[in-house]
Amino acid sequence: MRCGAGISLGMTTPAPTTTEHPTGGMFRRPLGKTGLRVAEIGYGAWGIGGAQWIGAKDAQSTRALERYLALGGNFIDTALAYAEGHSERLVGEVARRNPGTVLASRVPPKNRVWPAQSGSRVQDVFPGEYLIESTVASLNNLGLDTLDVQQLHVWDDSWLGQGDWQDAVTQLKQGGKVKHFGISINDHQPDNAVKAVEAGAVQTVQVIYNVFDQTPRDRLLDACRANGVGVIVRVALDEGSLTGHITPETTFDAGDWRNMYFGGGRRQELQPRLRAIEQDLGVSTAQLPETALRFVLSHPAVSTVIVGMRSVRNVERNAALADGRGLSDSQLQKLYAHRWDRNWYSPAG
Repeated sequence: MRCGAGISLGMTTPAPTTTEHPTGGMFRRPLGKTGLRVAEIGYGAWGIGGAQWIGAKDAQSTRALERYLALGGNFIDTALAYAEGHSERLVGEVARRNPGTVLASRVPPKNRVWPAQSGSRVQDVFPGEYLIESTVASLNNLGLDTLDVQQLHVWDDSWLGQGDWQDAVTQLKQGGKVKHFGISINDHQPDNAVKAVEAGAVQTVQVIYNVFDQTPRDRLLDACRANGVGVIVRVALDEGSLTGHITPETTFDAGDWRNMYFGGGRRQELQPRLRAIEQDLGVSTAQLPETALRFVLSHPAVSTVIVGMRSVRNVERNAALADGRGLSDSQLQKLYAHRWDRNWYSPAG
């Protein structure tokens, strides 16, 4: 899906200060003020855990991870909760063979409530001792002594300055177990981290941002850019919606969580939205994934977009987009009009 191979999107090149291109690899961007430079296309390792994405096979996942790194990728995002550490173990096995890989993981909420509930106490969700224990567990799974980026898997801005989690972060950094710290923002709640960003409490944030969910543009992305906070974008393809592969006839295996996400009449509801994007930009269905990923990468606050890639084919297709180019201003303006505020993480009615 590289630009020029059947797609004409009028790409523009970002300012040279925002990216660098290692020989034979992917363009890299600063991860905020961490000093790390990460590939524009990151590897999202939820799917390779296999617990909620049916069909994941370890051998295939390992080959995909190896291919990602061979093509110049260097950023992998996983989490302790992904199949109870199985994703971390697969990632660690590959990362140990590839020095220089930047690894990020996440601490699950102790009460196992996703997303964080308004009014919840941080001491019930991320007590300091639990945060340290979880980080040690992740390091054991990865087979490493230090984690580049540790993140809280849910967040509420009311927790800032409450509890002892910030003391635990300081302890982890001083002990050399964590280099940088961030938060993974609740689904569709980007404003619920602006306070933490502006207070300097985090070095990175992870957030949902895509053609449909553009709410981070309202406040969060500008705040991150102003405060030097790295932005890790997840769900850039809206859990598959923006690949164009989800049709009214699409089915998923029993146990696959996408049965909920695309439940009810959502698959039918999606189709006219996709056709409208194709018509406005003059692209085909096959060109939707590239369009969607370049939309995210066009924002100067974005450091990397993590994509779930369980096959070598998907890795090669997405890695080709890490070339430092974004969409033109006119195309971005057209896509801004396709904002679609809704929450499909709630059960379909």
